[in-house]
Amino acid sequence: MNVSFFQELLQSISERGRQLLESREPTPISAATLVEASRRLLSGHGEASGVALARQVLCAYRDCPEAQQKAFFDNLLNDFAPPREALAEACKRYLENPGAEQVTALFEACEPPRQELFRRLNQAPGGTAELIAMRNLLLRELKARPELAAVDYDLQHLLASWFNRGFLVLRRIDWSTPAAILEKIIRYEAVHAIKDWDDLRSRLQPADRRCFGFFHPALPEEPLIFVEVALTREMPGAIAEILEQQGEAAEAPDTAVFYSISNCQDGLRGISFGNFLIKQVVEELAREVPGLKQFVTLSPVPGFRRWLDSRAAEPQVAECLKALKPDAPPPPRLEQPLLALAAEYFLNAKNAEGRPLDPVARFHLGNGARLERLNWRGDLSAGGLRQAAGLMVNYRYELRQIEKNHEAYANQGSVIAANEVKRHLAPPAKPRR
Repeated sequence: MNVSFFQELLQSISERGRQLLESREPTPISAATLVEASRRLLSGHGEASGVALARQVLCAYRDCPEAQQKAFFDNLLNDFAPPREALAEACKRYLENPGAEQVTALFEACEPPRQELFRRLNQAPGGTAELIAMRNLLLRELKARPELAAVDYDLQHLLASWFNRGFLVLRRIDWSTPAAILEKIIRYEAVHAIKDWDDLRSRLQPADRRCFGFFHPALPEEPLIFVEVALTREMPGAIAEILEQQGEAAEAPDTAVFYSISNCQDGLRGISFGNFLIKQVVEELAREVPGLKQFVTLSPVPGFRRWLDSRAAEPQVAECLKALKPDAPPPPRLEQPLLALAAEYFLNAKNAEGRPLDPVARFHLGNGARLERLNWRGDLSAGGLRQAAGLMVNYRYELRQIEKNHEAYANQGSVIAANEVKRHLAPPAKPRR
């Protein structure tokens, strides 16, 4: 109710400002006129006219052709950068007298005017959602235009502040949740596609199922991230055990299985919600279901098949790849060779930063989980075969060990793994005599 009141108040202020501007200000329709309106927004001091002008800029940006939107990014980079002369002067004064006052002046000189522009745009009704959409396009453009990283840094810096954990609200999503949100759950599910409303019901309504999401007051009907949970009697090794399970819930469940985590807003990429979400859901479930003894995931391995392909010249890998078919489960004779390669992939393969190659592994290990088990034929769907030759893994969140595991991973890059995983690792070849 408070959020609704605030939004109505902001809308009222915007309408008053619009009436002031409407008679004399044309609606911007190109990058050049967007820049002109943005400069007026930065130079103005009236609250009503400022909110209205912010809305006008955002509406015009949204209605511009994509080519003009991308041209506006160039303007943000060049025309709204820190003034070089003022920055040089602030640097000079700091070097001459590095006191607190000079530090403050240097900080102010370093801040690009585009950051204040983004702040003022965010005051418009719906401004937060518009800025997230703007960053979504910016991120796509970065692939071809890496110099725009400076603009993305400033926007991400502000979004990270606006979407820090203190503003996020954990909500349970169930069959009574408004349909508008449930439709988005179907659309945003990124791990195991939801086929239809009946499929969604099977994930939300049964007594052994839970779904939780983070929401933000500025986007009350838009989930930022959500996790799907199954309550079971043991740690599952295949996704079919969860998605195709029918009938009554398991009696006295002792295991909470996080089997799907989906980020919903591409424009918030790089701003982490998942670590907070999992830890808070663990606390929530521990209070609700006291009999739960273990909290685990059933996770995909999206980089495994790509890693195998990169090592196709090695005889052992080549033999496995030859036997794998794109639309069929791996044959039984590959179980031990593939599990040995999977153990090497998780325990030894590193990226340029010395972290595991697999992005899901980086996420869970960074959160303090332990790599618990490798699951042969865990996901025999088309996507599971294509990405991981059917492999899935369990990560375990042991409450007493989370912080210790996190520190080991963060400081030494250690992959905390159970002995059951390590035993799959092939022993090093003995040197020939």
